[in-house]
Amino acid sequence: MKRITLIGLALALSTALLASMAVAQTAAPATSQSSLGDYARKIRKDPGTAKAKPKVFDNDNLPTDDKLSVIGEKSADNAAGAPGEDKNAAGSNGDDELAKKQAGWKSWQTKLSAQKDQIDLATRELDVLQREYQIRAAAMYADAGNRMRNSAEWDKQDADYKQKIADKQKAVEDAKSKLADMQEEARKDGVPSAMVD
Repeated sequence: MKRITLIGLALALSTALLASMAVAQTAAPATSQSSLGDYARKIRKDPGTAKAKPKVFDNDNLPTDDKLSVIGEKSADNAAGAPGEDKNAAGSNGDDELAKKQAGWKSWQTKLSAQKDQIDLATRELDVLQREYQIRAAAMYADAGNRMRNSAEWDKQDADYKQKIADKQKAVEDAKSKLADMQEEARKDGVPSAMVD
């Protein structure tokens, strides 16, 4: 009997403890949520209390007809311009300089594109040589009589094909290294990486 009473008493205490913990957990977030809501309402009513935030640009509000400055506003010295300097002349000089830069970039892009085309052509030629060699080797080794009769001629052709393939592989590697050098030189010249790669 004592055992049943002790077990019942332990169950009652644990149930009461769990219930009080559950009440405490549900009551605590309600107070923090209402205080957060009150704070948000206060900020909305009085925007002067929050610090002025800088304007954040995203895809929806990017200017399309004007340039976006990531440096900041012009200082009074830069906005006024140098004494005796014509603002229209400065604008046209800036436009001319920008046009020269873009023309240089286009020139680099054309050179790089031509080099990439050379690499593609050399790679295809190498592939054709390798396939042609494989076909000739398969035909030679498939016919035992032909192999016996023309072994000296085949050895000469085999060496010739292997030399052509090695030369073409070297040409491809040289073209790739030249492209890498050109890309590095273009980067040093200030060409944007989107145009270089």
